[in-house]
Amino acid sequence: MSLRVALVEDSARIRARLAEMLAEIPNVAIAFAAETEGEAVRLLASEPWDALILDLQLKVGTGLGVLKAMQGLLARESRTAIVFTNYGFPQYRERALGLGAHHFFDKARDFPALRKVLEELAANA
Repeated sequence: MSLRVALVEDSARIRARLAEMLAEIPNVAIAFAAETEGEAVRLLASEPWDALILDLQLKVGTGLGVLKAMQGLLARESRTAIVFTNYGFPQYRERALGLGAHHFFDKARDFPALRKVLEELAANA
């Protein structure tokens, strides 16, 4: 079984870069992509997925809003939420982790760390 990754990112360039990275990792498939908080919440609640890569700033809404809406689901099920943002400030990290995110990475410096976590998740899928 492959690791199904949901991408919630409003930048087409970043989505493409993430898709390229995910394609290089064995046992990984993109479940779906969303650009807005509402679209993300709807798809996360209705589509199968195992891991979520979530930006904080979306076209409409925020990644924190997505985490808040999905908090119960993240607590009940063995799914992994990974925040991947340009806003790597301590207050955002604390808030995201408090809302159920398992990892918090800065886009500017943590791309290798994100990949490592996804490789580990895929190896255990």
